Amino acid sequence: MVSNLLAHLFGSVRMASEGSFWFPPQVSTLAGEIDWLFNFIMWICVFFLVLTMGLMVAFVWTYRRRPGVEAEKTATHHTSLELTWTILPSILLVVIFYFGVNGFIEQYNPPRNARQVQVTGQKWKWLFQYPNGLIDGDLHVPVDEAVDLTLRSEDVLHSLFIPAFRTKMDVVPGRYRHMWFKATEVGTYQIFCAEYCGQNHSGMLSSVIVHTAADYEKWLKSREEELLNKDPKELGAELYKTRGCQQCHSTDGTRGIGPSFKGIYGHQQPLADGTTVLVDENYIHESILEPQAKVVQGFAPVMPTFKGKLKDKEIAGIIEFIKSLKD
Repeated sequence: MVSNLLAHLFGSVRMASEGSFWFPPQVSTLAGEIDWLFNFIMWICVFFLVLTMGLMVAFVWTYRRRPGVEAEKTATHHTSLELTWTILPSILLVVIFYFGVNGFIEQYNPPRNARQVQVTGQKWKWLFQYPNGLIDGDLHVPVDEAVDLTLRSEDVLHSLFIPAFRTKMDVVPGRYRHMWFKATEVGTYQIFCAEYCGQNHSGMLSSVIVHTAADYEKWLKSREEELLNKDPKELGAELYKTRGCQQCHSTDGTRGIGPSFKGIYGHQQPLADGTTVLVDENYIHESILEPQAKVVQGFAPVMPTFKGKLKDKEIAGIIEFIKSLKD
């Protein structure tokens, strides 16, 4: 809609695919309009900066104090000049507002047939859930197809930012937000968290992998089969990375937000209420589904529940992985 109008008025709005001084490559249908509007505003600012500073220097030089010349008052009312500097900026503001609002409406209204992906932000990991129930730490999408992301946060405020797509959306606890895009080039692109969310904020990184339509369907099928056929310990090791466990629980004995997994299986663990508990299958299973039931001494009760998010086979895999981390 807007891109066609811009192209008609100003020629092609799409920049070179290698990007520019200000931006990475454009890899979504929304990127061209956003870059055009940015450049439009920037060159307006440059023009008026040069005009204002040039006139200021010229006036300072022309009307400088000189020996033998008495200062005299020459300023008078100038209706035409005053109308010009009022009307011209107003017209420019209306133009900027028009294109900005149109771009905003387009960005915040995904197409009806968009592919759905659920996104969860948590300290400090992005998780992407696909319609078949598969969960992955990276976002996989088909090229030239609209994708609608439904975003939610498990803990604090995050912000999903994909520079190459020119898309960014705050992920707010207790609310669902939507963000959509249509990728135009196959490749891998960086995802950041653009809202400070704690100690490892800068490490909350992920990627968008854009496939061809056929490769995307192959990836979905092969990934699902791969997870179902994995050895339980290998499945647990992968879930440890993709489900955000590694952000709080180390495997080398280092203390983190939560207790380290190294060597805890089969040992007594002191709890916050003064009792102890044996770390066995039942305790790990309960801690995953009801993390506040038995909180380890010296740690805050901040772990979110995974009830309804992990299948029994996945929980069994995590248990086997923890078992393997002996002293």
